[in-house]
Amino acid sequence: MSVVMYGIKNCDTIKKAKKWLDEKGVEFTFHDYRKDGLSDELLSSLESTLGWEALLNKRGTTWRKLPEETKDAINKESALLIMLENPAIIKRPILNTGSSLELGFSDAAYQQLFPSS
Repeated sequence: MSVVMYGIKNCDTIKKAKKWLDEKGVEFTFHDYRKDGLSDELLSSLESTLGWEALLNKRGTTWRKLPEETKDAINKESALLIMLENPAIIKRPILNTGSSLELGFSDAAYQQLFPSS
């Protein structure tokens, strides 16, 4: 199983998820949106599975910094453009296990994904 974690390296939740995977011996590749980029294709693929509403992190500083009129008029098209321009607004981490995508981190969810770990 080829596991890929998507996110931003200085995010606390990313650090917790990486630590969990490391402690359980789960091998994974880390894809940093800022360093490795975020393509239209990757974002479209994530959005088609998870949905743009789930991907959009409305609790972070990136969202709070957006103009009110942008937030009020948010829709799939504008959300995807904002995510491409500001990958930090995407909820993290996104874990691609090869057979599924897991959004966010919780011990319980990761335990279900990797029961033998």
